Amino acid sequence: MTCPVTIRIQEGDFDIAREIALLTQSRTDIGAVVSFSGICRADEDSAKVAALTLEHYPGMAEEEIRRHVDEATSRWPLNGVTVIHRVGRFMPGQNIVLVLTASQHRQAAFQAAEFLMDYLKTSAPFWKKEESATGTGWVEAHARDDEAAARWTKS
Repeated sequence: MTCPVTIRIQEGDFDIAREIALLTQSRTDIGAVVSFSGICRADEDSAKVAALTLEHYPGMAEEEIRRHVDEATSRWPLNGVTVIHRVGRFMPGQNIVLVLTASQHRQAAFQAAEFLMDYLKTSAPFWKKEESATGTGWVEAHARDDEAAARWTKS
């Protein structure tokens, strides 16, 4: 069976249980689903975050995500992938991103989900602007995220 892939960039919220049900519906070849949901935090490096705005490059963002999903499906035996990334203005506690990976066994699902999230944190064409009591500014990349993503680079 092929690996169904869903990639969506949207303003509206998502329902994690609904997305898992859609991914696994009528499937008996899936033994593990790993989910990662990213949520807007109330603080970043000890500064209180009032809101976060995410922007993207329409078309390019979906293509780049698809390219990395294709790489994940070539590295691990996946039976389904869902990536949903929200754009717009978020308050602390609101959902931002969902990655679901399904496989026959848990190890592949875990590794693929981690690989995709490392990519989304470091290289996906999204830009974040934080609002706080001290002002508004674009979020710079963190070295810790680059280090996490570097482990997936093929030698």
